[in-house]
Amino acid sequence: MSEGKKYQLGTIGALSLSVVSSVSIVICNKALISTLGFTFATTLTSWHLLVTFCSLHIALWMKWFEHKPFDSRAVMGFGILNGTSIGLLNLSLGFNSVGFYQMTKLAIIPCTVLLETLFFRKLFSRNIQISLVVLLLGVGIATVTDLQLNVLGSVLSLLAIVTTCVAQIMTNTIQKKFKVSSTQLLYQSCPYQAITLFVTGPFVDGLLTKQNVFAFNYTPQVLAFIVLSCLISVSVNFSTFLVIGKTSPVTYQVLGHLKTCLVLGFGYVLLRDPFSWRNILGILIAIVGMVLYSYCCSIESQQKASAEAAQISQAKEAESDPLISAENGSGILAEGVGGVRAPGWNSNKDLRA
Repeated sequence: MSEGKKYQLGTIGALSLSVVSSVSIVICNKALISTLGFTFATTLTSWHLLVTFCSLHIALWMKWFEHKPFDSRAVMGFGILNGTSIGLLNLSLGFNSVGFYQMTKLAIIPCTVLLETLFFRKLFSRNIQISLVVLLLGVGIATVTDLQLNVLGSVLSLLAIVTTCVAQIMTNTIQKKFKVSSTQLLYQSCPYQAITLFVTGPFVDGLLTKQNVFAFNYTPQVLAFIVLSCLISVSVNFSTFLVIGKTSPVTYQVLGHLKTCLVLGFGYVLLRDPFSWRNILGILIAIVGMVLYSYCCSIESQQKASAEAAQISQAKEAESDPLISAENGSGILAEGVGGVRAPGWNSNKDLRA
């Protein structure tokens, strides 16, 4: 099997794992929060990260992956930023209406596109831009209901958008810059993320719920759902880093909106959540946007691969053809001592002869 085929299969696997694990953990957490009354989302996330780190440490001990230390300051900054973005998103949900919070999540894609264009000179084709607009329109119709604004909530949402975008862009760039895998990056950054949320989580949750996480009545049923949520989170965290590393932050956000549509559908089928024609219309438009985005990305990837293959082919032809090598001065005898060009044959003269 060619490297390109293996890469495509790996990407499809990462996307599938991300969707399945994310939808599963949302359903589990919904039962934990809505049914059992455990509303301490930030603290729960810190436990998720602690369990993820312990799981990766066991995997490292079993030699399932190789530990590759790199810039400790970059890892610490990245981990703290990631933890902060999670806390800010939870605060944004707490201080805003559900509709405004959904708008905050929708704003992450255009903000990511803007940051990558400004700071990384990444170009997004018109077709990609149109498909993203269709996607965001569909998700907006399906999820955004009320838009109640307040100053504190708006500031928290803005900070959440910026930190989330930067953290996801860093997830991609760090893996490529330091040539580390998603597992290696997650293993090294997990402690910093967990500590950040473990310290701030009880305060954030207390501010949002007016309850003390340590005074909650932990029944066997609550503990069972917490353990299940933590176990699923290992797959969620791993697949998040894997998807962003293999694709891009924008693709990961598109995948996130697919999960939102699936959660809405599963909520209606399994939990009998209220569903309206607006939800159905929005999900259908969002699916059209996702299909367009996937198609455009696939076409552009094929074009890029073809262009790279053509360049490699031209380079090989240039190396194997003595006429081209001599004319470009790339032959072994083309350079004299001290970098002075040795007298070679004149191609035009020899051709005329």
